[in-house]
Parts: sequence; C-alpha cells; structure tokens
Amino acid sequence: MIATKRDKKTASADWHRADIIAELHKKGISLRQLAIANGYCGTTLNNVFTRRWPRGEKIIAHALGVSAKELFPSRYLPSQKVVIPVLPKSVAERRAA
Repeated sequence: MIATKRDKKTASADWHRADIIAELHKKGISLRQLAIANGYCGTTLNNVFTRRWPRGEKIIAHALGVSAKELFPSRYLPSQKVVIPVLPKSVAERRAA
C-alpha cells in the first residue's frame, strides 16, 4: 500500500476541503450532485467546511466510504468514557413534577 499525504497526518487533523472534493471527484461525484441526491439545495453541503453539521458530514463520509469521525476528527469526542452529569435529587424532583 502506498502511503498518502492523508495517512501521514495526525489523528486529530481534519481532511482538507480540497482533499475531500478531490476524493469525491475520483469517485465521479460532485458535492452538488451529492447534495441534490440527498434532497438539499446544490450548495448546502458546502456548510460542512465552515461549521459542524453532523448530517452533512455523514452524507459526505458515506459517499467516500469512510466514517465522519475520520473526515472531521476534531469535531468528534475521542472514544473515551463520557461522563454524563447527574442532576441533584432536588432538581430532578422539580422536573418530574
């Protein structure tokens, strides 16, 4: 297997916009076609390059055959234990009422 530029990146580095678009073009898909095929306006998927949008990230990742976490690792939590805060009983009781 030939090592690519992307393989050498650190685990926390997001793929570059041009790399994502180039990979889509290699598969014969444009970002516009992908957006329209999923029921969005032609330019809507461009939003994933400027802000976090999990649904759009998953659409692009699925088209490339990778996970969204691989494309945009900085937007996802590391796979460690996630601590969910527990409300004090007094707050939980008030919400239940």
